[in-house]
Amino acid sequence: MRYNFNQIEKKWQEYWAKNQTFKAENNSDKPKYYVLDMFPYPSGAGLHVGHPLGYIASDIYARFKRHKGFNVLHPQGYDSFGLPAEQYAIQTGQHPAVTTEANINRYREQLDQIGFSFDWSREVRTSEPDYYKWTQWIFIQLFESWYDHNSERARPISELEEIFAAEGNSGVNAACDDDVEQFSSSQWNSFSSEEKQKQLLKYRLTYLAESEVNWCHQLGTVLANDEIVNGVSERGGYPVIRKKMTQWSMRISAYSERLLQGLNTIDWTESLKESQRNWIGKSVGASVRFKVKGIRINDKDAWIPVFTTRPDTIYGVTFMTLAPEHELVEKITTAEHKDEVEAYVEATAKRSERERMADVKTISGVFTGAYAEHPFTKEPVPIWIGDYVLAGYGTGAVMAVPCGDQRDYEFAKHFDLPIRNIFQDVDISEEAYSGKEGTVIANSDFLDGLEYKAALQKAILELEKIGQGKGKTNYRLRDAVFSRQRYWGEPFPVYYVNGLPQMIEKEHLPLRLPEVEKYLPTETGEPPLGNATDWAWDKEKNEVVENSKIDHKTVYPLELNTMPGWAGSSWYLFRYMDPHNEEQFASEKALQYWENVDLYIGGSEHATGHLLYSRFWTKFLTDRGFLTVEEPFKKLINQGMILGTSAFVYRLEGENKFVSKKMSEAHNVQAIHADVSMVNASDELDIEAFKKWRPEFADAEFITENGQYIVGREVEKMSKSKYNVVNPDDICEDYGADTLRMYEMFLGPLEQAKPWNTAGITGVHNFLKKLWNLYHDHDNNFEVSDGKASVDSLKTLHKTIKKVTEDIENFSFNTSVSTFMICVNELSVQKCNFREVLEPLVVLIAPYAPHIAEELWQKLGHDSSVTTAAYPVYEEKYLIESTKEYPISFNGKMRFTLELRLDMSKEEIEKTVMAHEKTQQQLNGREPKKVIIVPGKIVNIVG
Repeated sequence: MRYNFNQIEKKWQEYWAKNQTFKAENNSDKPKYYVLDMFPYPSGAGLHVGHPLGYIASDIYARFKRHKGFNVLHPQGYDSFGLPAEQYAIQTGQHPAVTTEANINRYREQLDQIGFSFDWSREVRTSEPDYYKWTQWIFIQLFESWYDHNSERARPISELEEIFAAEGNSGVNAACDDDVEQFSSSQWNSFSSEEKQKQLLKYRLTYLAESEVNWCHQLGTVLANDEIVNGVSERGGYPVIRKKMTQWSMRISAYSERLLQGLNTIDWTESLKESQRNWIGKSVGASVRFKVKGIRINDKDAWIPVFTTRPDTIYGVTFMTLAPEHELVEKITTAEHKDEVEAYVEATAKRSERERMADVKTISGVFTGAYAEHPFTKEPVPIWIGDYVLAGYGTGAVMAVPCGDQRDYEFAKHFDLPIRNIFQDVDISEEAYSGKEGTVIANSDFLDGLEYKAALQKAILELEKIGQGKGKTNYRLRDAVFSRQRYWGEPFPVYYVNGLPQMIEKEHLPLRLPEVEKYLPTETGEPPLGNATDWAWDKEKNEVVENSKIDHKTVYPLELNTMPGWAGSSWYLFRYMDPHNEEQFASEKALQYWENVDLYIGGSEHATGHLLYSRFWTKFLTDRGFLTVEEPFKKLINQGMILGTSAFVYRLEGENKFVSKKMSEAHNVQAIHADVSMVNASDELDIEAFKKWRPEFADAEFITENGQYIVGREVEKMSKSKYNVVNPDDICEDYGADTLRMYEMFLGPLEQAKPWNTAGITGVHNFLKKLWNLYHDHDNNFEVSDGKASVDSLKTLHKTIKKVTEDIENFSFNTSVSTFMICVNELSVQKCNFREVLEPLVVLIAPYAPHIAEELWQKLGHDSSVTTAAYPVYEEKYLIESTKEYPISFNGKMRFTLELRLDMSKEEIEKTVMAHEKTQQQLNGREPKKVIIVPGKIVNIVG
C-alpha cells in the first residue's frame, strides 16, 4: 500500500469524531492540563494558511501532554458576535445569525480537515442564548458589586447599603465617581428609593455615565481604541470622531494595582507584560486643585483638578491646558474667544486619541480667555485648550511647567507664553530642562534650596495645609466603555424605571435578541434595537412584550445598546469547563478541577484588550466567590505571523500595457497585485487567466521575457486585499494535513513572523513518504520485524526522543521537524525495520503528524488510538559511546581507521590491531620497534 494521505486522513478524522477520542473528563485520577487557543471569530473568508499556526502548536502540545499521562482539556468554539456579520446584514438584509452559522460551518470543516484534537463536545458560541445568558448574569453581578479599597476586593452592593444606613459614606474607601458628596446615615435613611439608586450608581462596578467615546457615524456605533487605525475605523475605513454619550462603563480602573502586581505571577513574555504595564500606567505624585477666577457654577466656585508627578515644580506653572473635551471648556470660555474655541473643539473631535498621542510634532491650541488662580502666589494663570491633553487620561487638565516639561516648553514657545526658571543653575534656552532627580530647586519660596525628594514631600504637605492638594497614585488605565450601538451583540439584561436601570432576575435570563427589520440605527438616532417592535419588559409577567404596552407602571423600556465583543470572550475559558450546565456558568467541582488555562496561545494584538479584560473579570469573579484563581492564563505564547509572498505585475503609466519584471525598472510603471494562484513556482504569470480575472485587463497587452511574463515578488501580510492568500484546503488536498502541520512548524520559531513559500512544502511531504517507507518493503507491503535492533538504530531513536522532548517542552517545534528528518534518514541508511525502534517513533511523531501515526500504529497491531500510547522514555545508556574509531598510524602517519570497543585493555587493542590485514600489509613482514597506544585516542606503530 502506498502512502495515500487523503484516504488515511479522512479515515482517522472520522474515527476521532465517532469515538470522541479527545473528550476530556471532569473527573479523572490523572493530573489535568488545560490548553486553549484564542477565541476565533468565524469570518466569511474562512481560514488561510496563516491562521492555523497557533492551533497546530497548541495541538502538538495537547497531544504531547496526553501521551505523558495528563487529562487534557483542549476545547474550541467561536466568538460569534461582532461587527462584520452585522455589516453584512446591513448590506444584504440577511440575518447575522444566518451568515454566522454558515461561517462557523466553513471554519469547522477546515479545522477538522487539519486534524486538531479538539474536544468538540464542549463547543461554545458567544451568540447562542444559552451562552450569553451567563454573560448577562456576570454583568448583573458587576452591577450588584462595589470595590472596597480597604480590603482590595469587590463586595456585594447590599453590604455597602448596610454601611450607608449605619454610618453614611464618610468612612467608605471605595472606587467611585469623582462627584460623590458626603452624607450621613440619617441622610441616607431619609433618601427616597430613587435617590438611593442614584447614589449607588456612583459606586457600582458597572455604571451609567456620560463619557467621551469614539463615534463612527457610518457604522452607527461606538468603537474601542483598538478598532481604530490611523484615525478611521478598522472595518470600512470610515471617519471616527470623539463625542459624549451616556454609556455603560466597567470600573476596571479599580483593579489597576492588582492587574499590575498580578503580572509578576504569570509566565508571559516580558514584552507582553510591559505592554500591559504601560497601558495601566502607574505614576505617583499629587492631586492639585486650581480655582478658576471669577467663575461660579451652580453657586459654587469652579475648580480644575490636575494630577502631577512633580508637585515640587508648582512655582514654575505659567499656564494651564485643558483637553478640548473637558467639561469646563464650554463654561469658562469667554464670549471673545467662543468661536475660536468651538472651531478647535470640533476639529479635535475628528482625531482619535491614539492619533493625538502619537503626534508629537504638531503644536496647536486656543486660549479660552479664562484664568485660574495659582494656589500659593495667587497670580492669574491663563487657561488654554490643546489636543495634546486627553480628557480620559488623569483629569483632562495639566498644570504647564515649561521649564520642566518638553511638551509644555514647546507649547509656551509657540504661543509666546512665559517660561519661569525655578531650577538652580539651569539655563532655559532652546531645550526644556527635564527636572531630573537630585536637582536643587531655587527661587520658589518654601521650596528654596531643597533637593528633589524633599521638595516633593514639602510641596504635598503645603498643598494639604491650604486644602488644594494631596498625595495621590494615578493610573493611566481608564474605565472601559461597555456599550455598543449595534444589533449583533449580547443584549443588556436591563430595563428602565424613571430613567434608572433595573436588572432582570437570573431565573428570567437569557434576555434574547429581538427580531428587527433593519440593522441600522433608527431615523431618530437610536441604536438598531430601537427598530424592534417587541422590546419592552413586563415586570409582572417577567417577559418581553410589545413596545406599545409600555405604561411605566408594569411595562418598561429595555436597554437599546448591546455589549461589546469582549464581553463574551472575557470568561469563555471557564464555560468550557462545564458548557452544558443550565444552573451555573460552571459547577464548583469543574472550576476547582480545571482552575485556569495552563497554556494559552494567540496573537499579541490582544495585549491591552481581551487579555486585560479577561484578567479583570477573573479577579472580580474570584472576589465574589465564584472562582478560586486570580489569573485566567498561567502561560501565554504569542505565535508569529505567517506572511504571504505577493505577486506584482507592472502596468505602464497611462496605458493598458504590462511589462515583465526586468523591463519594469526602465519605465514609469504602476505595480498591481496579481492573484498568486495565477503564478507558478518559477514566477511566471498565466496571462490568459489574468486577462479573465478582471474585465479591465481583458484587452491588456503583455511584453514578455523570452515568451514568459515574470512577476515581481514581495513578502507582505497575508490578506485577501493583497491576493496572496493560500488556502489550507488546497494544501491538504495536494499534500495532506500532516504535511501542512509539519511544514508550518518547520517554517521557523513559533513566536517569529515568517514568509510562506509553497515551493518548500514538497520537502516535508517527501519526508513523510520516507517515514512511511520505513514500515514497508519495496513492494509497499507492511514489514516490521520483531527482531533486535542494531546499536546504531537504538542510538538514533533515543537521541531523537531526547531532542524532540526538549523541543516540545521549549516550544521549539521547528527544530523538532529537523530532528525527525535526520532520524528517518539515519534509520533508512541503517535499513532499520525493527519494532523496538519504529513503534516508539510512531508515538513520538504522533503529535506532529497524527494521521500517518494512527495508520502506522494500527498496522503495528494496536486496536486503540495512538493517542492512548505512553510517551517513549529516553534512556541515556543508548547514547553512551561503547566504541571508538581509532586512527591507526605508522611512524606518525595515519593509514587507516579501526573501530574498537572502549573497554578493551592496551594488550587487547595491540593484539587486535596487529592481527588486522591492513597492519600486515603496512609492515610487510617487518617487526615493529614498538607500539604506542593511548586508550580512546590513537594507535601509533613505530617501525
